[in-house]
Amino acid sequence: MNKIFLIVSTALLFSAQVSCQSNKKNKEAEGMAQKNQQPVEVATENGLKRAYFASGCFWCVEAIYESVKGVKESISGYSGGHTKNPTYESSNTGTTGHAEAVEIIYNPDVVSFKTLVDVYFGSQNITQVNGQGPDRGSQYRSIIFYQNDEQKQIIEAKISELEKEVGEGNVAAQVLPFQKFWVAEGYHQDYEENNPQNPYIQNVSIPRLKKFQKKFPELLKEGASH
Repeated sequence: MNKIFLIVSTALLFSAQVSCQSNKKNKEAEGMAQKNQQPVEVATENGLKRAYFASGCFWCVEAIYESVKGVKESISGYSGGHTKNPTYESSNTGTTGHAEAVEIIYNPDVVSFKTLVDVYFGSQNITQVNGQGPDRGSQYRSIIFYQNDEQKQIIEAKISELEKEVGEGNVAAQVLPFQKFWVAEGYHQDYEENNPQNPYIQNVSIPRLKKFQKKFPELLKEGASH
């Protein structure tokens, strides 16, 4: 009986290891496929451009960019995955490939893409993999999206600069060609502003925003600081 149990257990363990290795290979292949895609460039509209970033909880990131001069609007949503019409519930399973992301609508005459990249890296723990702060999982991973070669060069130059401080290969953010942004459910929009007493907002989002604002006071809209 013990021998049979041992044989079955070994078989199950081997099966689990094979499955794990297979999932890892699938994820690696998916990541390579994304990197090899051609970026989609979003057209300028009424003089305004759009940029896309993922850096942990979108409630936090949305509020940070809303406080930056030249940013007209920050919209919460999902990007970087392989499924259509992701939802908050489906993305949280980690199976859609999507990360919580923000769409930044900005005036390039007031704030440059390079400055938005500085804001991105300056408002997160750049070495944390698959999350920010208490938020853990692939849906909270850091991704910075580029729409053309110029943006990609700006991002890569910034990462090279940061790696001098934290070591080569220690910047956790993925750099991916932008493909599609899915707007999140309505109740996620302006969440920090609309739910100031929420415990998560009080204990995580607002402190993260204040830390950013203290670091970059010259970038803030008038009256934006908490």
